[in-house]
Amino acid sequence: MKMNLDNYPLLKKINFPQDLRCYPQSQLPEICRELRQFLLNSVSQSSGHLASGLGVVELTVALHYIYHTPFDKVIWDVGHQAYPHKILTGRREQMLTIRQKGGLHPFPHRNESEYDVLTTGHSSTSISAALGIAISEQKKQSRQKVVAIIGDGALTAGMAFEAMNHAGHVKPDMLVIVNDNDMSISENTGALNQHLAQILSSKTYTSFRESGKRVLANIPPLKELLKKTEEHLKGLVTPAILFEELGFNYIGPVDGHDVESLVTTLQKVRQLKGPQLLHVITQKGKGYAPAEQNPTLWHGVPKFNPNDGILPELNKVTPTYSQVFGDWLCEMAQNDKQLIAITPAMSEGSGMTKFANLYPDQFFDVAIAEQHAVTLAAGFAISGLKPIVAIYSTFLQRAYDQVIHDVAIQNLSVLFAIDRAGIVGADGETHQGAFDLSFMRCIPNFVIMTPSDENECRQMLYTGYLHNGPAAVRYPRGEGCGVQLEPLAPIPIGESKLCVEGENIALLNFGTLLPEVLQAGKKINATVIDMRFVKPLDEKVLLHISQTHNILVTVEENSIKGGAGSGVCEFLLSKKIKCDILNIGLPDEFIPQGSQNEMRNEMGLNCEHIIEKINEFINQ
Repeated sequence: MKMNLDNYPLLKKINFPQDLRCYPQSQLPEICRELRQFLLNSVSQSSGHLASGLGVVELTVALHYIYHTPFDKVIWDVGHQAYPHKILTGRREQMLTIRQKGGLHPFPHRNESEYDVLTTGHSSTSISAALGIAISEQKKQSRQKVVAIIGDGALTAGMAFEAMNHAGHVKPDMLVIVNDNDMSISENTGALNQHLAQILSSKTYTSFRESGKRVLANIPPLKELLKKTEEHLKGLVTPAILFEELGFNYIGPVDGHDVESLVTTLQKVRQLKGPQLLHVITQKGKGYAPAEQNPTLWHGVPKFNPNDGILPELNKVTPTYSQVFGDWLCEMAQNDKQLIAITPAMSEGSGMTKFANLYPDQFFDVAIAEQHAVTLAAGFAISGLKPIVAIYSTFLQRAYDQVIHDVAIQNLSVLFAIDRAGIVGADGETHQGAFDLSFMRCIPNFVIMTPSDENECRQMLYTGYLHNGPAAVRYPRGEGCGVQLEPLAPIPIGESKLCVEGENIALLNFGTLLPEVLQAGKKINATVIDMRFVKPLDEKVLLHISQTHNILVTVEENSIKGGAGSGVCEFLLSKKIKCDILNIGLPDEFIPQGSQNEMRNEMGLNCEHIIEKINEFINQ
C-alpha cells in the first residue's frame, strides 16, 4: 500500500529538509497545505496520532526551513506531534507503517533517524535534554543551535520548569518553543502580538535591553523604572513575566499557522544569545474540521474515511479493564464519600470520565504530574480519606520515590490502580508496562495483586481499597475475558486459587495470561494455580507444591528480572527447598511496538510457546 504522491507536487520533491530550503518563502503556505493533506490521508489509512500533528504543520515547516537540521537539533516533546517532522525527514514513504510491528516508531526514535535527537514517548523531557546539548555544544564552540518544542499539556509537569530554571541560571544559547493550543487570538490582539513579537525578537531590542541594564546598573531608580516599563508593556498582551523570572527572554505570542511570519520570527530568534522562549499559538486539528471541533476525540484515531469525518465505532462486546475499573469506582462512590480518585492526565484512558461527571468533588486530575499525584494521595490518606491513584504502569515509574517515601514508609492506605500493565501494543518501548512488579515487589508494606480476569480485578480493587496500607492492582490494556461480574467481596490477602489439579508440573499464573496457562496445563496434564498475589505470596501453597511436583513454572507479563517468578525463587531458596523452577515472562530487553497479540506471541507468552519452553527446560 503506497500513497499517490502525484497529488502532492511540491511535497513529492521534499525528501529531506535541505530540499525544503530550496523553495522560496512564498511557496511555504502551499507546501504546508500539501503536508497537512498528506498527514490526514496517511493517518486515515494507518491509524495513529492525528490532531496534534495537524496543529504543528506550519511550525514544523518553519523550523526545518530556518534551522540547519540535522546539524541543528530540534527536539519534539511528547512525540505524537512529530508526524509532520517524520514526513519531512526522509520517512514520507514509510508513514503507512507507523505504529505497526517493524514499521515507523510512533514517537521520535534515535535509532530511526539522525533527525530524531531524543527518543521520547513520555512528556516534559525536551527542555532538559536540549539544555544538556546546548551546554555541551557551547563548550565545543560548535555553533550548533538547539530547539525544544514543548506543549500539548507537557508544561504541566514540574520537570519542564526544573529544566527552565536551570537554563535561566546557566544561560546557554537555546530556544524553547511553547506550542500553546488551548488559546485563541482575536484578530486585533493577534496583530498587536505579532508586532510585539517582531520587536522582542529583534537584535536591536535585545541589545538595547542588555546595554540599558549595564548603563543603569548604578542608578537603581532608573533601572527599576525601565524594568517596570518593559514588564508592563509585555504584561499587557503576554504571560511573559513568569518566563522572564526563570531567566528566558520571552517572545510572542505568535500565530502558529502563519508560516511566513514564523519564518521571519525564527530567523531573528536564531541569532539571539542566551535562553529564548517563543510562545506560539496553534489549533489542534487545524485544517480538518472534525478534528478542530473535537481534538480530544481525534487525538489518536483508528483507520477512517477522511471524506466522511466520522470515526468508526469499535464493536466492543466485552468491556475493557479500564471500563471495569471506572464502573467499580462509581459503584463504590455511591455509598462512600471518603473515596477520592486521582489521575495524572489520564482520566479518559483510565476509564474515569463517568466518575468525573458523577462525582466531581471526589475527582482530581492533576495534569502531567505523577509525583504530585502520589504525594497528594498520601496527604488525603493522612487526613482519613481513601485515595485511589489511577495510573498507567509506564507513568508510575516517574513517581517511584513518592511511592516509597510518601506512601510505603508511612504505611498509608493508598490504592494504586495500575492500568496498561504488561504489553501495550503500538506505543512501543516507552509505554510497555514491563517493570511495575519488579520495582514494586521490593517495597515493604505493599500488597500487590494480579487479577486473571475482569471479575477478579473488581474483587481485588475492593480488597485493596479495604486494606489498611498501600496496595496495588495491575491489569492490562484492552478487553476482559467476558466473565460474569459477581457481587463485591474481599479476597483473603495472599491466598491463591487452585484451578486444575495435575501431575509432576505445576504452572503458577500471575495475571491475565491464565487462559493460555490453562490450555497449556490441560495439554501436559499439569497443575494450574492462579497465584493472584505477588506480595505476599501464598507461601503455604508454594511449600506444598514444591514437595508434590518436580517442576514449578511461573508465568507473568512482566520482566522476568525481579518479577513475580523471582519472588517464588527467593522464597523457596530461603527455605532451602531444592526444586526445578522455570520463570516465563518478558525478556531482559525493551519490547518494541506491535499489536498485543503479536508481541505476546513473539515473547513466548501463549500456550504453544509455554509448552515449548517447558520441554526445552526438561531436556536441558
